[in-house]
Amino acid sequence: MFIDSAKIMVKAGDGGDGAVSFHREKYVAAGGPDGGDGGRGGNIYFQVDDNLSTLADFRYKRKYVAPNGNRGGASRSSGKRGEDLIIRVPRGTLVKDAETGRLLADLSTDEPQLIARGGNGGWGNSHFATPTRQAPRFAKPGMPGESFELQLELKLLADVGLVGYPNVGKSTLVSVISEAKPTIANYHFTTITPVLGVVRLGEGNSFVVADIPGLIEGAGEGVGLGFQFLRHVERCRMLVHIVDVSGSEGRDPKEDFHIINQELKKFNADLAQRPMLVAGNKCDLATEEQIADFKKFVEEQGYEFFPIMAAIRYQVDPLLNRIAEMLSKLPPVKRFEPEAAPVVPAEEVGRQEVKVTNQDGVFVVEGEWLLQLIRSINFDDYESVQYFQRVLISSGVIDALREAGIQEGDTVSIYEIEFDFVE
Repeated sequence: MFIDSAKIMVKAGDGGDGAVSFHREKYVAAGGPDGGDGGRGGNIYFQVDDNLSTLADFRYKRKYVAPNGNRGGASRSSGKRGEDLIIRVPRGTLVKDAETGRLLADLSTDEPQLIARGGNGGWGNSHFATPTRQAPRFAKPGMPGESFELQLELKLLADVGLVGYPNVGKSTLVSVISEAKPTIANYHFTTITPVLGVVRLGEGNSFVVADIPGLIEGAGEGVGLGFQFLRHVERCRMLVHIVDVSGSEGRDPKEDFHIINQELKKFNADLAQRPMLVAGNKCDLATEEQIADFKKFVEEQGYEFFPIMAAIRYQVDPLLNRIAEMLSKLPPVKRFEPEAAPVVPAEEVGRQEVKVTNQDGVFVVEGEWLLQLIRSINFDDYESVQYFQRVLISSGVIDALREAGIQEGDTVSIYEIEFDFVE
């Protein structure tokens, strides 16, 4: 079954809690705190697997959770980190945030893509010893791992997309120019899933063709099968429009040509600008006048025309040679760039709910929204730190600290970040 979209939930591992422990050894008095840090939670990566061709597996398993990090131990022993979880998908899969639609990754290369980061392990109490706080009886909890509801979309990687009405000969053409074996029969919508075929014209000269299931009028609005598979045309470097030049289905070839081009434009305006050749198939059923008339019609609109008989491979080689020539001058297969998370101006961040507790002189600030804020801050960048400070003011964190009795010089702890409070 060909499935090219799926919705799943992913959750990276939580960091392990830091340990509260004190060194105890014979003849060693007041050994002091020695609680170790918790282990980091496992990350979630997506990896291309060329043995997969659909997203069907995600219909049966929809939740993926990476292991948590282990708790820290005594003698400053760090907890074991959680193992990373690798989710394998077909090449060409787009990973999007289902809530916002933001593109997180385009799985078109062999490089694994990090999608959800595991939470950092919490600090053990050994980190909190100071000359005035020699026996801290608290440690930091581990930070939660990132979680997302993801929308997966498969957009096939092909150099050439074959488009046209049902039963015009797209599958037949693919079968004679490649090793692909699509279903071929004399009825509409014989092809109900995209089919990829590799065309080899000689050593070092090959390209991938995608047989896109037949489009009909209204495909851009969801009519027929075409709407479901139009997304697979988006990556193609060029298109070949197959038309039944004989009108054997009782339709006008010129009208067919116009309608399909309109449907492509409705779905994605960029497709209307994609380089395209026109192949007039079933020439054995057409008169010379019909072929000449349609050739003139196509060329008047700026396209090259190739009359073919796909079933017997008549005049197919000139078409393939022209495709190869055009591809040699075109950019590579389109890849989509991940979108950066939107940054809300600090002044527009309204007051948020926070919890402030005083733990042996350390003012601990908690709030789920702060986790996302911290992950977006680069604390090695001055402007990023300034943004962080402005958000703390506008969101009410500084006011909450004052209400909790903080004084200048006291320590503030916001998850994995610590700093001294300055008025």
